[in-house]
Amino acid sequence: MRYDDSDQAQELAQRAQDLMEEVVLPMERERPGGMAVSSGTITKLREAAREYDVYAPQIPEEHGGMGIDFRDALPVFEEAGRSLLGPVAMRVDAPDEGNMHLLELAGDDLQKEQYLDPLVAGDIKSGFSMTEPMQGAGSDPKMIQTTAEKEGDEWVIDGHKWWTTQGVEADVLFVLARTDEDAHPYQGCSIFIVPADADGVEVVRNVPHMGGGAHGISHAEIVYDDVRVPEEHLLGELNQGFVHAQERLGPARLTHCMRFSGMAQRSLDIAKAYTSERQGFDSTLSDKQSLRHRIADAETRLHVARTAIRDAADRISAGEEARVPVSMCKVFTANVTQDAIDLAVQCCGANGIGKDLPLSDFYESVRQFRIVDGADEVHRRVIARHAFDDVDEAELEPVTRFGQPNRRSGDGH
Repeated sequence: MRYDDSDQAQELAQRAQDLMEEVVLPMERERPGGMAVSSGTITKLREAAREYDVYAPQIPEEHGGMGIDFRDALPVFEEAGRSLLGPVAMRVDAPDEGNMHLLELAGDDLQKEQYLDPLVAGDIKSGFSMTEPMQGAGSDPKMIQTTAEKEGDEWVIDGHKWWTTQGVEADVLFVLARTDEDAHPYQGCSIFIVPADADGVEVVRNVPHMGGGAHGISHAEIVYDDVRVPEEHLLGELNQGFVHAQERLGPARLTHCMRFSGMAQRSLDIAKAYTSERQGFDSTLSDKQSLRHRIADAETRLHVARTAIRDAADRISAGEEARVPVSMCKVFTANVTQDAIDLAVQCCGANGIGKDLPLSDFYESVRQFRIVDGADEVHRRVIARHAFDDVDEAELEPVTRFGQPNRRSGDGH
């Protein structure tokens, strides 16, 4: 398929594809199935990404990236998504990628020097601490319970978070907290930069969870008990935490979509290769019409998802919030990729659920995509609200209603 990608985007994507084919995929195939990747391997992968000139393309050059426009960098995320090792290699891996974008948009010069630069370099790790256990903020972020109160020149944070991705390994945490309890949460929350080793930060556990990927990323439960940070650790504007979070989440949802679409395409590629060789009932599986039609449907829906993602990215690059297009991309791509990977697992039978191929890891990873960064139902709510925003009552003028006989008649009848 051809997309409306610029020459720069196509050249960048080609280099990313070369890295995947010549370094990342061979390294993935050499690893025993199910084995976590070592920090030494990650270092080698990132060195290779720099050699291929595809390391952190979305980050400005002054902070260690390549300074590529968001829309032009997007195809790299898709290439990277073809392996669980790809995003880590190219430094387009969540949650650090989204947190780097947050720092780039909202951070001051000192915050960027202290946290953005080492994040881009891969010297530190981060977590975005927003979601709370019941009855705190989840799909409805207005339910946020964590607070931050000003005492002199410090902020004092108290709260309980969980599902903070990479929270166990994180060196720095970005914490969303209520700073004005008299205001609506959307106008009364702020984001704070909290060193993970600050007094009062207790990483309770790594929440047991489905998937985790080849590098075993955590989802932490964290208690913040009288955590004190200096006032300069406020990120962005006071009481504008949800605005900054949305600035982070919009692009991050699209990069998630691209990574997972790459994963889905790789899964279909594996399925096509497997069914073209595997014999059953007097022919290869790829000769069975029902299976060919299912693959065709999966390829079609994946193409539609990729096209929609690029449209939303164009809108963001043009300065739009693009909230509804982003929600459409998120919910549609999440389901398309899940279905494609499930189909690939089914096509490959025992090899699909085994660990020699990456499909079972993909399968475990993709299910969370319909929940993280906004559950399907939340995004459908956004889309439906927009859909019903401007109902044209004139469309029902011909409808007959009780007590209102329809005496309209057309000429010639």
